[in-house]
Amino acid sequence: MKKHTTPLAGLALAAALALAGCGGTDAGSDSGSETSSPAASATSSAPASEGSSGSGPASASGSASGAEEISAEHNDADVMFAQMMIPHHEQAVEMSEMLLAKEGVPAEVGDFAQRVIDAQGPEIDHMDAMLGAWGAERASDEEMGGMDHGSGDAGMSGMMSEEDMAALEQAEGTEAARLYLEQMTAHHEGAVEMAREQLDAGQNPQAQQLAQQVVDAQEAEIEEMRAMLRELPAS
Repeated sequence: MKKHTTPLAGLALAAALALAGCGGTDAGSDSGSETSSPAASATSSAPASEGSSGSGPASASGSASGAEEISAEHNDADVMFAQMMIPHHEQAVEMSEMLLAKEGVPAEVGDFAQRVIDAQGPEIDHMDAMLGAWGAERASDEEMGGMDHGSGDAGMSGMMSEEDMAALEQAEGTEAARLYLEQMTAHHEGAVEMAREQLDAGQNPQAQQLAQQVVDAQEAEIEEMRAMLRELPAS
């Protein structure tokens, strides 16, 4: 029996030494892999960070994602802000879509109109989520008619009347671009006024953040629209 066990013991020892040698090589390989892993991880997470910073002025839509939890803390001013700003934003989207359907509109004005749609659509969704979190609903047509905020028969600051919308619908080309920029400038000024009222009277932290972002983004866009108006050819 001893003649058979001795070679087996030797083979076992040789195998163990071979495995130990392989383990040292693998460890070095693993170390190199671990060194590169954080960089690979950082690279894979970079697009998410880059995606949060777009070109142009910061918009409220940047933080108006559904992932953000909405605090239940709120007051009447918060509810009114969302109830008023939703139809205000919806009209801005409607005006922008109307312009984009026209021929002969300068490219930079068309690009601006698309940015309005891209920014304010998600903001509408976010404000709907706010109302849902507070157990509130969108204002009815009757309630909206009673919200007078300094825009005469339009009902809310900066809102276009039916006559204004009809004029934009009928305009074409450069004249449509000019009318759009003039109307949207007034529309943005109304939104900034409403947002500042929210900052003074509101309580909900997400509504306050959205209001500040509306002020920052739309004040910058007002200046951008004024510059585009100056660059349009004379009628």
